[in-house]
Amino acid sequence: MMRNRLGDLWYDTHYWLAAAGMMLGFSLRTEGHSHIPASGPVLLVANHQSFLDPLLVGVAARRRLHYLARQTLFRHWGFAWLLSSLHAVPIDQEGFARGGLRTILGQLQAGHAVLIFPEGERTNDGQMHSFRPGIHLLIKRVAMPIVPVGIAGAYEAWPRWRPYPVPAPAFLPVRPGALAVSVGPPIDSRDLGEQPREVVLARLFQVVEQCQERAERLRRRPPRCRPTTGQTVRSLPADSR
Repeated sequence: MMRNRLGDLWYDTHYWLAAAGMMLGFSLRTEGHSHIPASGPVLLVANHQSFLDPLLVGVAARRRLHYLARQTLFRHWGFAWLLSSLHAVPIDQEGFARGGLRTILGQLQAGHAVLIFPEGERTNDGQMHSFRPGIHLLIKRVAMPIVPVGIAGAYEAWPRWRPYPVPAPAFLPVRPGALAVSVGPPIDSRDLGEQPREVVLARLFQVVEQCQERAERLRRRPPRCRPTTGQTVRSLPADSR
């Protein structure tokens, strides 16, 4: 019990540090955290733009999440310890191979909230890409809420071809890497479990894409240019358009 309390305190401390860093350093805005149940198994499904995504969803969710991380990130014992202490669990890079699927199922059956990225890898062009079919197996095996999450701005802040992120501080003029996360209403997995795989993947892609579009609108943006006082905006004559 004491160990669990210390672990929760460790996680919560990192949560508040991450929240402060993302809000001050990247102008993070979030919405919809109330859509995530406070307890019980939950599968959060998000688009994948950059290495920042797990942090962003964790801050937006306001619930202790269990993350999935590539096994290669656990090679160094110190970093492996840090990841494990923050509820990251190692899986193969594909994420939905047999070992990864077993890991995710175990976390859900233990009543945890688990974050996955069904695209399988970070976008290389800023756009969402098709979801991999393994998520359909999860839906068929566990009754749970599925919560769609949309991330915007993370590709501009840290695309996969750049070795480091570029901040967009809240106290400076707006920069392209300003971030936002929108959490959508949950879907009952039982409403999807009996449907064909292609239908399920299309439905999930659609709701995550809608969340991503809401997050895009939520991002901090520069103010629109307006005419100065006394300045009139004249239209061109019809024959010159």
